[in-house]
Amino acid sequence: MGYRTLAECVTDLRTRRMLVEIDEEIDPYLEAAAIQRRVYEAGGPALWFRRVKGSPFGMVGNLFGTIDRTRFLFRDTLEAVRRLVEIKVSPPTLLRNPWRYRGVPNTALHLLPWRVARGPILGQTTTIDQLPQLQSWPRDGGAFITLPQVYSEDPDRPGLSKSNLGMYRVQLSGNQYEPNREVGLHYQIHRGIGVHHAAAIRRGEPLRVNIFVGGPPALTVAAVMPLPEGLPELSFAGALAGHRIRMVSPPGQLPMPAEADFVITGTIDPDVRKPEGPFGDHLGYYSLTHDFPVLRVDRVYHRAGALWPFTSVGRPPQEDTSFGALIHELTGPLVPTVIPGVHAVHAVDAAGVHPLLLAIASERYVPYAEVRRPQEILTTANAILGQGQMSLAKYLWIVAREDDPTLDLHDIPRFLRHVLKRVDWSNDLHFQTRTTIDTLDYSGHGFNQGSKVVIAAAGPVRRTLSTELPADLRLPDGFHSPRVAMPGILVIQGPPYEHGAEVLRRLTESDRPRDRVEGFPLVVVVDDSEFTARSEKNFLWVTFTRSNPASDIEGFGASITQKHWGCTGSLVIDARIKPHHAPPLIDDPAIERKVDALAGPGRPLHGIL
Repeated sequence: MGYRTLAECVTDLRTRRMLVEIDEEIDPYLEAAAIQRRVYEAGGPALWFRRVKGSPFGMVGNLFGTIDRTRFLFRDTLEAVRRLVEIKVSPPTLLRNPWRYRGVPNTALHLLPWRVARGPILGQTTTIDQLPQLQSWPRDGGAFITLPQVYSEDPDRPGLSKSNLGMYRVQLSGNQYEPNREVGLHYQIHRGIGVHHAAAIRRGEPLRVNIFVGGPPALTVAAVMPLPEGLPELSFAGALAGHRIRMVSPPGQLPMPAEADFVITGTIDPDVRKPEGPFGDHLGYYSLTHDFPVLRVDRVYHRAGALWPFTSVGRPPQEDTSFGALIHELTGPLVPTVIPGVHAVHAVDAAGVHPLLLAIASERYVPYAEVRRPQEILTTANAILGQGQMSLAKYLWIVAREDDPTLDLHDIPRFLRHVLKRVDWSNDLHFQTRTTIDTLDYSGHGFNQGSKVVIAAAGPVRRTLSTELPADLRLPDGFHSPRVAMPGILVIQGPPYEHGAEVLRRLTESDRPRDRVEGFPLVVVVDDSEFTARSEKNFLWVTFTRSNPASDIEGFGASITQKHWGCTGSLVIDARIKPHHAPPLIDDPAIERKVDALAGPGRPLHGIL
């Protein structure tokens, strides 16, 4: 029932030919991450780098590289976890079909961590500089842990029951950190560790933190699960692992998994912050250097034969896409129980997850009305934007299920067509300005600062969407190369960004193009229209990672009525790169040539790449 160690997992995958061992020495500086990204893109196997330059420890990557392999890792327990979710959604189902839920008591028992007196993790110690110094992108600020499990407890109510386990960025070297004594700890807003850190600051005392690396794969997944505050991730890890997570507590230290591969122990001083970053992140850009908390390292434990799991973060899809898919499978049915009226929510991976959220909800406020319009779904939209990490969304597109009960949020082109056929831009746009957005999103007006827009569409079809460029389309000077990205969506290449709205008004206030783009209710201005329109993924990435709704949305026939902004013609999103944006991630050509060489005849990646 489930893997108890990372080594068990690696052995099983190797036996089943789902993992490739590489005996050649691999450099953790750029090369390891580049290999993992290329193998992921090819849908390839997990990777075991047995010889790592500058470190005595082997590295394991791409474990979760496909959703099928991710499901395989938890094949013995996924169904049991789903049963628990079903009971949470509808408790009476247990009484109606007790045989179906006969295994639930055992699964519930696994929710309880098991305190033990000793464990393999306490076997040996090392130093930070002996760990694999993984640097994924050329402009990263140093080496990072990319699959950390950061453990903390509530200073006011210590103990496992009030603990938090989260995947927060850990910088091992670079910047102003004292080698082997300090590591950077970057956590985003709306994260559980922030509650613990705030309590420690209020108490004027250091916050004790443990960083786990490796151990049962269920711990890694648990660290990224968006669980309600107060529900320990260690409990979920036990259910997913199929056994209670054994925890050992050295004197004077926080608990740690007895079967972890590595544990870094230390404390965060409430008064100390140091520059952390840059780091190539999941939006496809570098998150820049900012001051973040520092962990003062006490000790680095490791078990005998320890393996260092890693991934590479970059423009989606990447390996963490599998995490998102698994999370959706397990927790999707819970959404309607948390937010009444919601039937489905989808954070769009291709758009960087937080920038774009799609939702289907009920519209029942006035069921006898002759024409349906957004009412209840607006109430629902506010509830969604007040719920955990969904509150970081910039764009929330929400529709009424009653208009099309067969609509599937994962068929994004169809969903967008559904909205664009019905939306009334003079009524259906609802902005929140000067609010919080994702820490990693630099499209806003400041760090953690930006805006949101709800696009709520309900009611009958009001227009036909064009699929071909108008033969007589003429654009103002500086705008050129129009392309159809999807039905009803026109992408136009604009001049390099200068003064934002002033440049866009040359387009929106011109009489020439307005009548000719009516079949395109959405117009997106970009730096490269050919690239943007080349694929659905490119369109979603460019449009929603490079725009801030309050500053980058304009429209034909725009006006403000009773403080409500809307437009009578096409909506225009300015998705050009602005001076304050973070630079996009670019592969190193020399490193890519080294990866190509590893795929040559007789080399370890031959037949994979």
